[in-house]
Amino acid sequence: MDTSRRHQARGQRGNLGSHGNTLAPGGVVGDGRYRLLAQFGVDERASAHLWRARDGQLRRDVALTILVGDPANAQAAARARRTLERAAHAGQFSHRGMARILDVLSLGDGIGSGEGILGIIVADWTRSSDLTDLLGHSQQQPLSPVKAARMTRALADTVDAAHQSGLILGIDHPQRLRVTGVGNLRIAFPGPSPDATLRDDVTALGAVLYLLLTGRWPLAGGPAGLTPAPRSANDRVVPPARIDQRIPQSLSSLAVRTLEDGEAGGIRTSSAILRALDEAADQEELEQQRKAAGEEDNVDADGTVWTTKKPVQDQARRRKLALGVTVTVIAAVAALAWGGMSLISVFRGDSGPQGPKLNLGSTGEPSTSTQPDGGSDTQSDLTLADASTIRLYNPGSSGDSPADASRTVDGDPDTSWQTDLYKQQLPSLKPGVGLLASFDGGVTLSEVRITTTSPQTHVEIRTSEGSNPDLSETTKVADATLSGRETTISLPNPVDSEHVLVWLTKLSPTDGQYQSTIGEIEFVAES
Repeated sequence: MDTSRRHQARGQRGNLGSHGNTLAPGGVVGDGRYRLLAQFGVDERASAHLWRARDGQLRRDVALTILVGDPANAQAAARARRTLERAAHAGQFSHRGMARILDVLSLGDGIGSGEGILGIIVADWTRSSDLTDLLGHSQQQPLSPVKAARMTRALADTVDAAHQSGLILGIDHPQRLRVTGVGNLRIAFPGPSPDATLRDDVTALGAVLYLLLTGRWPLAGGPAGLTPAPRSANDRVVPPARIDQRIPQSLSSLAVRTLEDGEAGGIRTSSAILRALDEAADQEELEQQRKAAGEEDNVDADGTVWTTKKPVQDQARRRKLALGVTVTVIAAVAALAWGGMSLISVFRGDSGPQGPKLNLGSTGEPSTSTQPDGGSDTQSDLTLADASTIRLYNPGSSGDSPADASRTVDGDPDTSWQTDLYKQQLPSLKPGVGLLASFDGGVTLSEVRITTTSPQTHVEIRTSEGSNPDLSETTKVADATLSGRETTISLPNPVDSEHVLVWLTKLSPTDGQYQSTIGEIEFVAES
């Protein structure tokens, strides 16, 4: 996070005036750098206004969490400082489930005392849809249990990663969340309130699950447009399954157990809710299978079984099935051949080898596996993912053979894509050049294999939520310098994404100039 860049642009402050005035589209904040475009909510408990704004210096949209209040109010100013401190600490946290915090502005450091603003948290703008829009303006359109569980689990994964790093995210307001292009929830307006706790984050996960299942918000202080969750005579929230009998009991119970503190069986940690979501998915899968066995009419036409696990791509499933059948047939033939030769040896009295040595996985070429001795080279949980499209990603530039991009995924490493020949090494002329692959339905990426004749090319693997992102909107998940004919770039952890960018930041030296050639790119995914 660059806390000095806000001093690089000074301009007219806009028409915000004193602290009593209202922030409005067209106004500017942060020493005139950020022009307000549209408001996306108000978190009253945190005195925070959530805005989309335009960064006039970098010419891109950003998300602003604007803390409003009277600078003369010592208590309000102290609470704002605590929120800003937490946001600055969270600026070191990188996760696809939370917008990256770019800057934190405070009184006297980017904010004037007469603006009625106590602080601003600047984050990357998250393109896609608002969570409340997804549910429908009437709040009578809850999501299917399948989708609700998957979205909650993705958010829980973000919260758990933050908690493991000692961070509190403050997600107890639904307007702070947005829905990404692949259907996951993302914290778009970070900035936890000063008194938020780890338990509050967990409670918020239960509230989000409840909202997605029922279209109703179970916590106090929600947006005015959301319908409050119904409560019983003793002021307990009504379980989702009583609102809609189609909601699985396991998910209904999970939402309630996460919301209620101090109760037996309550869920109090992000790790626990992750485990509980997986257990609920397993229970529902078994129930669906029982129904499928006795009541075929109750099964979806496509045979879908409820689970939070990412479904395997049909093409990948067919490839794995075909491979399994082929290996089984070859193994059976080999067994029959071995048995026949053994019988012949018995009658002939041969004392030599007892059967033929068959390499069922041989392709006629030497293996390049780096599997250690004694280990298994079987990766039955991995499969090659086919990109629906791949195109040149060359923002602000032309050239670099855009028509040849598809050659990198045609299955023939002898056909290739090649950059232009440059007299200077990247990033002297531009930050880089790359290839952007898109996957229908997304992919759980585990590694990328690149075939090349250009050693010393440095490559970053980046993921994106949009099909036409700015580089700043992509997330680096791995990098490597290419060497040899094939380089495997393994991700530290598998990543869910719909768009994957292979981004070249250094080209291969060629007779005093620089150029790189990519023959083939293989995307390896968890099945």
